[in-house]
Amino acid sequence: MRGRILVALLLALTLMLLAAAPAAAESEDHKGPLLALGDSVAFGYNPLLSFANAINFVGYPEIVARRLELKDVNSSCPGETTGSFISSTAADNGCRDYRVAYPLHVGYSTTQLAFAISYLRTHHHVSLVTIDIGANDVFVLQKQCNMVPTCINAGLPTVLATIRANLEFIFDQIRNAADYRGRLVSLTYYSLSYDQPSAAATEALNQPIIEATRAFHGILASGFDAFKTVALAAGGSSCAAGLLIVLPTGGCDVHPTPKGRDLLAQAILSSLHRGGVQDQG
Repeated sequence: MRGRILVALLLALTLMLLAAAPAAAESEDHKGPLLALGDSVAFGYNPLLSFANAINFVGYPEIVARRLELKDVNSSCPGETTGSFISSTAADNGCRDYRVAYPLHVGYSTTQLAFAISYLRTHHHVSLVTIDIGANDVFVLQKQCNMVPTCINAGLPTVLATIRANLEFIFDQIRNAADYRGRLVSLTYYSLSYDQPSAAATEALNQPIIEATRAFHGILASGFDAFKTVALAAGGSSCAAGLLIVLPTGGCDVHPTPKGRDLLAQAILSSLHRGGVQDQG
């Protein structure tokens, strides 16, 4: 009798282990990708590299994906505005021209929003969506105003309101049209300089991003804070701190170096670890 009981127990244990093994394997196999959305910062744009091959560009999404051991699907486009993200006829800051001439990390013929919705609808195990967008809206305004401060100041409130409205539409489409209920992280912008006027201008740009993200229960990662301490240690300059790409002609580009990129990636990873919302710009 004892022998039969022992055999029965061993058989039951074996069946339990066999049942558990496929479940664990399935869980690992279905660890979903990271879908990265946004502009040149997400793209990893560097004006000193060849544009012919997108693999030359490594943005913060690639670093986040590596750290989380996720597949990276990066649909970002240099020069994308919140408007051109949604509409193929809205003003952009060079995204459409770039797409005609050079490859993106991911090829698509639609708007970036249409691609995101399609991807999320057909890939139900996406682990994380990241986005940074809005700065090019301001750059378009600056070009339209020929950099005249009075013109820029007059147009800025409308541009900031448009950024929020467009982001709320984008987030609504991601949450509802694409039925994505997973983690959504917005990265705010770093400041090129942390003197009071420059920092205040960056915080003004970040405010509609913060408000729209909160409205759709997203997670905020502060690019502003990611650069701040390091820049202040270098006198307030992100360029002097080695966070921005140095140009051969002198000065710095607006895009991050690998050091700056990695700080942005860490801001996202830290925000995911906290699982909450940052109040800072």
